[in-house]
Amino acid sequence: MRAYKALHQQVFTSGEYKLVPIRHEDRYKIMQWRNEQIYHLRQAEPLTKESQDVYFENVVAKLFDQEKPAQILFSFLKGEECIGYGGLVHINWVDKNAEISFIMRTDLESNEFNLNWSTYLLLIQELAFAELKLHKIFTYAFDLRPKLYAVLDSMKFTLESRLKEHALFNGEYVDVLIHSLWNNHLTLRFANSADIDITYQWANDVNVRRFSFTKGFVEREAHESWFNAKLVSDSCDYLIAEVETKPVGSFRIDYAEEIVVSFLLDPVHQGKGLGLKLLEKGVKHIRKKTKREVVGYVLPQNQASARLFRKLNFKEFTIDDGTLKFILQS
Repeated sequence: MRAYKALHQQVFTSGEYKLVPIRHEDRYKIMQWRNEQIYHLRQAEPLTKESQDVYFENVVAKLFDQEKPAQILFSFLKGEECIGYGGLVHINWVDKNAEISFIMRTDLESNEFNLNWSTYLLLIQELAFAELKLHKIFTYAFDLRPKLYAVLDSMKFTLESRLKEHALFNGEYVDVLIHSLWNNHLTLRFANSADIDITYQWANDVNVRRFSFTKGFVEREAHESWFNAKLVSDSCDYLIAEVETKPVGSFRIDYAEEIVVSFLLDPVHQGKGLGLKLLEKGVKHIRKKTKREVVGYVLPQNQASARLFRKLNFKEFTIDDGTLKFILQS
């Protein structure tokens, strides 16, 4: 298997499906599928074995050695059988966006279209957002394939633009639809001394303090003392959540008689579905260390956080002062 210089991770897997760097052995299958489905592709004429060989030798082969290739192509496998191909094309390394390209084996479109298309989109998101740290991916498609758009909608893509009568198809002008998805791939890392300013800013944000158990303005000196103690504590994991390497929140785990979690999102990034991802990632972090119960305490008026605990199947209790206590059992 050849490897792309532009990638650290070469293979992306979901169950029995995976993306691997495009295989030379699949070139004639790809040619056949493209010719069978030429109606929805930006392809002027049928491909031949000769033209396909030239393309793979003069274009595809060179992509592997480029630090910033214009496209990164993959074979889409079920087991070890190639059932499709695609990748990211028209990659804009400056603005961090790319177009999604995909085509599946023609005979699978009638019964397995949704499964294959949705699985492929999950894998391409991992490539685009987790590996390449792109900001946005999008599809550019003639308005000819309703099933394509239903899956995009279910995968939270946004219909960003409809270009009216933008492409000529069978003597008629058809619309082109552009569906986009923005990067909200969230990762956790341990906090370090460079995070003291942003965490102090969060600590005194009015929207954060509103749902905090500790009221009132936090003095800088008090925050620094608390922050530095958490960094060196053996009984605390203090984690920073990032999207595209930018801090968007924090997740703290205090290990004592109970394992107590507390987390926050920068108000700028609220409403993007990141809260659930933050809690999920935090629980996964804990489960790598222990199977003990995980506890979260929430003020009753903080229903946004309460909903997140409920979604992850924490059991809910109300203690004497009205505080909500959520417990995830081992």
